[in-house]
Amino acid sequence: MATTSVKLPIHHHPLSPIVGFVFATCAGCHVKVMLYNSYICMEPSCFLFFHKECAEAPLMINHPSHPHHHLRLTNDSGDGPCDLCGQKLLPPGYSCPSCEFKLDLLCGIKPSPSAIERPLCHDHPLVFLKEREEGKVPCEVCKDSIGGSSYSCLECEVYFHVDCVNLSKEISHPCHSRHPLKLIESDTLTDDAQKTCLLYEGQLKYVYHCSICNFTICLGCTRNPPPLVVEHTKTHKHPLTLFSKKISFTCDICGEKGIMLYICFQCDFVIHGKCIGLPRVININRHDHRISFTPHHGAGYSKCGVCRKYISKYFRAYSCSVCPNYAVHIGCVMNGDVWDGKELEGIPDDAEDIAPFKVVGGNLICHISHKEHTLRLHQEDIINDEHKQCIACSHPVGFGSIYVCEEYCFFLHEKCANLPLKRKFAFDIIPFTLEVVCRVYYCTFCGILSDGFRYTSQRNVNIDVHCGSLSEPLVHDGHIHPLYFYTLINNPSCNGCYKRVNSKVLRCDDCDYNLCFSCASLPEKIWYMNDEHPLTLCCVEKGSSKNNKNWCDNCERELEPRKWFYTCSDCEVSLHVQCVLGDFSRLVPGRIFEVNDGTKYEVVLNNHNTRPSCSHCHSRCKASVILKDRNEDNGYLCSHSCYLSA
Repeated sequence: MATTSVKLPIHHHPLSPIVGFVFATCAGCHVKVMLYNSYICMEPSCFLFFHKECAEAPLMINHPSHPHHHLRLTNDSGDGPCDLCGQKLLPPGYSCPSCEFKLDLLCGIKPSPSAIERPLCHDHPLVFLKEREEGKVPCEVCKDSIGGSSYSCLECEVYFHVDCVNLSKEISHPCHSRHPLKLIESDTLTDDAQKTCLLYEGQLKYVYHCSICNFTICLGCTRNPPPLVVEHTKTHKHPLTLFSKKISFTCDICGEKGIMLYICFQCDFVIHGKCIGLPRVININRHDHRISFTPHHGAGYSKCGVCRKYISKYFRAYSCSVCPNYAVHIGCVMNGDVWDGKELEGIPDDAEDIAPFKVVGGNLICHISHKEHTLRLHQEDIINDEHKQCIACSHPVGFGSIYVCEEYCFFLHEKCANLPLKRKFAFDIIPFTLEVVCRVYYCTFCGILSDGFRYTSQRNVNIDVHCGSLSEPLVHDGHIHPLYFYTLINNPSCNGCYKRVNSKVLRCDDCDYNLCFSCASLPEKIWYMNDEHPLTLCCVEKGSSKNNKNWCDNCERELEPRKWFYTCSDCEVSLHVQCVLGDFSRLVPGRIFEVNDGTKYEVVLNNHNTRPSCSHCHSRCKASVILKDRNEDNGYLCSHSCYLSA
């Protein structure tokens, strides 16, 4: 992949040329196909691919269907159909600055002729029809119905898709020059026939097939055939030749089996088409440093930093020059949700300043969240004051070192003060930015209401600092092995709370152990009400006996032995996690927020001698932080479910 980029009229960001193969949807013509020698937008918010021909579409054209004015390339084509083919307009396209004439991109750069005298698919001349008023008819070539523009034979009263009109019932193809290929419906092939394309594994309705050699290729590869020879010296010193037969092979670059084989007969070197032109130096969202393409990484790299599976020393990988044993499979880098798409070879590795504060002397800092005053570090303070919350995480300052503004009631845990301004997360290729403006929001990872600092992305994802502070490998007292970020499709149960969780978890593959973000971010110690001692989180794997019965001292219900709970061994007190924290522990008491219907709620401490009743479920409010409807005298809400139902 090239390091240089070019500014082209088709797109508002610079585009970089790609040497290798990518199966993707072109953002210009919106056709999904195997792309070679194409372009990519490496902006993480885009990450779009373009055919070479689409990317290099001219800014201005003269078009035979609109000879009086020039047409200009635009990404603001508006609503309505293309004035040539009648299909719905999708940007980019061409429009006339003087009138309302508009074309989609393909009709602009490859206009359909009004008539075809000698079509490949039919024996008589065909005329172009913008759209039939009588309804849909089948295409004579592919038999699928035609919903938009078409070509028609007026003599035979048959119709053809615009894309099918240039398809011949029999073709010669450079990938199989020995015999002609015939257009055939794949379902009509015998069971032992090759039904998938040389380059594409997916199921196809129509293919070109050689019944003598059992060779099959898709319609897309007939329009854009792959190159027979590729020269890319960074990949291999000799030219690489397409081996146009489907065989089982192992790629010498990534070590995976696959299709679309290029080979150097001189060196016995074989490679996937997609592995040609791999980037040399990249950033990924699972590691803080750059990683580089390593031809021979040798021993010592036992597991991949993404999938945690074995890395063979006989194949290429990406490795980190700073962290001695960190490496990643090529396939894991290229699967679309790890790499940000930018080739960094030749670009200086200038470290970005992500510190959230400036040291102004001694134990004093100036933090971006409180620029008007300096904050002083108070080390190893133990404070049991429910009225003093950290502005970043909304939890009581509790334990450890804190920063304090001595002119204003402002507190920051030392670890919260050190949260970087930018962070990578395993579930997005776009770095997240720390926002210190406090408002009520839902954390995307744990689903809990929060109002402290948050990490936000360009995709409107919000992560509170509890979840945002987690990193992999996560060493947690709840499990004997490190945990790693995973996206699972089966919505597993969390081994901390045994609730079904969304797809994002921390997981140990060896033990089939899953932890939701809510449990993973629970505080290990916490003050509760006016207790003399702090409570400690008790995880089942730490040795809690399943035979002993424990009762919650708050709700007086039995504790499930497999679920985590809080306990004080000095006082022999045990409580449900929900009874200690509730659903609003990440909101600062005193905060007032308004919901869509205009109702205003205040976050209040439940620290009175008599616990109020919830105005929705009518049970006593158990948690230490609850909500109060500002418009009602006793409008207390004990839980998130009551808040949603109110």
